[in-house]
Amino acid sequence: MKKLLTIALVAIAMTANAQEKKWYDNISLNGYGMLQYQGSDKENAESNSFNLRLLRMILNGKISDFDWRVQVQGSSAVGPGNPTVMLVDLYTEWVKHKAFRVKVGQFKRAFTFENPTHPITQGWYSYAMVINNLAGFGDRTGEKPSGGRDIGIQFQGDLLKSASGRDLLHYQVGVYNGEGINSKDKDNRKDIIGGLWVMPVEGVRIGAFGWTGSKDGVGNKNRYALSAEYDKDEYTFRTEYVHSQGMGADASLGDKADGFYAFGIVPVIKSKLHAKARYNLYRQAKEWGTSKTMYEVGLNYFFNKRLQLNAEYARVNERATHESYNFVDLQLDFRF
Repeated sequence: MKKLLTIALVAIAMTANAQEKKWYDNISLNGYGMLQYQGSDKENAESNSFNLRLLRMILNGKISDFDWRVQVQGSSAVGPGNPTVMLVDLYTEWVKHKAFRVKVGQFKRAFTFENPTHPITQGWYSYAMVINNLAGFGDRTGEKPSGGRDIGIQFQGDLLKSASGRDLLHYQVGVYNGEGINSKDKDNRKDIIGGLWVMPVEGVRIGAFGWTGSKDGVGNKNRYALSAEYDKDEYTFRTEYVHSQGMGADASLGDKADGFYAFGIVPVIKSKLHAKARYNLYRQAKEWGTSKTMYEVGLNYFFNKRLQLNAEYARVNERATHESYNFVDLQLDFRF
């Protein structure tokens, strides 16, 4: 009897240990850091500085048919000696059916191709100016910088398949507070954002997005974006136009703004060195007299899959101030 009891206890302990191991197997901890140097010779505003662009710690997991993520960010965005540390992602997503998934929590808004792109794989010193101003990063409305995120619920899925089984159509629609990250709704009016794109051939996406909402209950915020992308075998080409209607934080700029970007990133040495060029335009009042344009070129060098060096030069033209100047950016990015 004693021997039988011992065997039973060992079996129970082994089963519990196996279950615990399986539970841990469904959780991963990773992250990345982005170290930066920037310089500009803009008249009366010259700059030359090292910077800690980003540190992110990411915890991913799975519980049954639900994926979840927690992501915390640290940066020097506020200024030297006063860094920003914040929760940027906290969500769970029901992923049982690829054609219909449901995400709840705080995450990227369903607007534009570029917004959800990883800061490292995005390939540039920053997202395009129109994305930064009209997709919830440092928004034109005066909304606090939110990295393109908000709190809400989103439905998305992939429909239709080619003969080879490749997805042909993707949809996504979300309902959000409209206040950015870590904030309750202040006006009880929600932002609704949706996107639809087709994938006619491998590597190609052609899509459109719409966004309607409000700013602190005063006036409407209506936006749309038109997008196209080719991404395959280390060749990436993407272009997007974004239009916004609704008063911004600066009422003197009127109620319309827009912008456009187009870029190409191509391999010079496969998996080692990429060359890039981007046309980057933003008009803060949808008038050419308020436009800012950046003509950018650069190189991305990959030491390995976890370490890369990005170099970029831009000629900047600001029509509002009749200024043109040079801009450089170097970034050392690593993953862990």
